[in-house]
Amino acid sequence: MTLDHVSLLVRDLDRSRDFYSAALTQLGISIVFEDASAAGFGKNRKAQFWLNSGVTPSGPTHIAFAAATRAQVRAFHAAALAAGGTDNGAPGLRPHYHPDYYGAFVLDPDGNNAEAVCRLPEV
Repeated sequence: MTLDHVSLLVRDLDRSRDFYSAALTQLGISIVFEDASAAGFGKNRKAQFWLNSGVTPSGPTHIAFAAATRAQVRAFHAAALAAGGTDNGAPGLRPHYHPDYYGAFVLDPDGNNAEAVCRLPEV
């Protein structure tokens, strides 16, 4: 299965945009579209993760972003915490998912569980 994009409704678009911008930059993901009611994040000018302002947020939802390296997972976690996220699982191996599953979890401003994961062995 291939997903084209995912959208979340958020209470405060500016706050959520700033949070995800700080965290996702560590994974090479940036804002590729923005207007008064939405922010789209992606690579190569294709938005695949959307934030939309809404009265009631979508959450709580879990979303995992692919990281190319374990160092990116650690950088994502640190940046997300610095941007106001709440730790929901420090960077580390989760061998119960997969022997090389290295992930980190942070709750965003609306309580969604944002994760960065690298499924490759340490190099």
